[in-house]
Order: sequence, then structure tokens, then C-alpha cells
Amino acid sequence: MTFSEYQKQAITTALPHPDPLMYKTIMAMGVAGEAGEVLEKWKKIVAYKEGKVTKEELKELGKELADVVWYIAVLADALGIEFDDIMAENLAKLQDRKKRGVQRGSGDNR
Repeated sequence: MTFSEYQKQAITTALPHPDPLMYKTIMAMGVAGEAGEVLEKWKKIVAYKEGKVTKEELKELGKELADVVWYIAVLADALGIEFDDIMAENLAKLQDRKKRGVQRGSGDNR
């Protein structure tokens, strides 16, 4: 499955909203909320279990990561962005940074 195929299927499961701005806002907040859930689960694994992850915890982390991807896919669609396009552009940017030795640092245009 390509990212764009996932995106096309993901949007069929999204609840519609009459206000396009609110819809995009809800999707953006969903990205942050689900990413927070990933971070919370990981925090507990690191803080209380010294980073030792069980198969069940990996499964739960995977579910949360999938939720992040769903919100990103639906938000990208709402913004008129093809998921495959942004993934390809992102990889090209990261490969260029690696080639130039500027993977670390700050700023998008380094």
C-alpha cells in the first residue's frame, strides 16, 4: 500500500464537519493529541521500565503511531496535499541534508 492509497482509504473513515477550517483544526489537534499519546506511553516505558518494551507495549505503540498517521493523512487531504508527494519531498530533503553533513542543527532550510 502506498501512502496515497492509505490516504484515500483513511478519508473515507473521517467524520465530516460543515466548517472546513474547524475540520482542519480538529485534524491538526488530532495529530498533536495522538503524538502525545505515543510520547506518554514511551515515557512510562523509559521512566518505569528502563526502556524494556514488551510485545504488548510495542503493539500499543504501533496503534498510537497508526493513529498519528491517520490524522496526518486526513489533514493533508483536507489541505489538498498528496501524501505520496510530501513523503517523497521529505525523503529528498533528508537525503540532501545527509549528503551535505547537516543532519543535526536547527531550521528547516539548513
